[in-house]
Amino acid sequence: MENTFKALLIREENGQFLKQVQQVPLSSLPDHDTLIRVTYSSLNYKDALSATGNKGVTRTFPHVPGIDAVGVVEESSGKLWKKGDQVLVTGFDLGMNTWGGYGQYIRVPGEWIVALPPNLQPQEAMALGTAGFTAGLCVDKLVQAGIKPSDGPIAVSGATGGVGSISLQLLSKLGYQTVGISGKKNTDLQQQLNGTEWLDRQEFTDESKRALLKPRFAGAIDTVGGSVLTTLVRSLQYNGVVAACGMAQSGDLNLTVFPFILNGVSLLGVDSVQASMPVRQRVWNLLANEWKPEQLVSFTKQLTLEELLEQIGQMLAGQTEGRTLVKLW
Repeated sequence: MENTFKALLIREENGQFLKQVQQVPLSSLPDHDTLIRVTYSSLNYKDALSATGNKGVTRTFPHVPGIDAVGVVEESSGKLWKKGDQVLVTGFDLGMNTWGGYGQYIRVPGEWIVALPPNLQPQEAMALGTAGFTAGLCVDKLVQAGIKPSDGPIAVSGATGGVGSISLQLLSKLGYQTVGISGKKNTDLQQQLNGTEWLDRQEFTDESKRALLKPRFAGAIDTVGGSVLTTLVRSLQYNGVVAACGMAQSGDLNLTVFPFILNGVSLLGVDSVQASMPVRQRVWNLLANEWKPEQLVSFTKQLTLEELLEQIGQMLAGQTEGRTLVKLW
């Protein structure tokens, strides 16, 4: 095994955060029980924040971002995994304060690891990644709450982003009518997502103080927060459900209790970071089998670590759509 490996290392110097692809010692990895040779990672908004020195995501530097990783176990001192196991890791502390998937190796606790489902290729696993897992959790919330395709359309905010675009694919595969809400217009991804109705985010958002709006949706998946989420909650049909997983616009929620009391609306929070292992295994198996998106790879761009640097800036500027796959080997 090599003594060094290639990684995207973020360093802090004189208040500036420098990004460089370089060789780093294997001994730099944290002292956890399982070493994984990473074949692919992916780009998420949290990775872009970490790569630019956001202390709300990553507290200490130097650091290797990458909250997703798929690969093969090289060695493990624990009892859960053995050399040669194909595995994936998303969430927990990976890529936040534990060196992550933008390096050719990671060392993590065995309890963070999920076996790669047999019907899922490594590239597909990272085309999904945290975004796909989060989308799966959101769809699962709606299904578990009893929302059926016959109940009416499902709205998805931030619909051209990673979580949103995969949510639309999952819902469509399960037979739901979908409505995408986005600030972007006429993108390639929108044109490829056949059957989805599209609403302009600014035109959709209702800034009025009205407690209830015209019922439009049986359910919704919200990745944006703020006024978009409040508009969704007020626009749900009786007993409608919103699965909320993001706050790209705002973490504020200015609502009355009327949608919940008068319309029986439910607002369900979704967290992919600390999800339990039984939930992870169940949702990943669904994503690998009956929920597997048919157009997953066509919505995914594949980059090297060196090419990733420019893509990080584009993501922070809101200029990306779909998913970005990062090839490590």
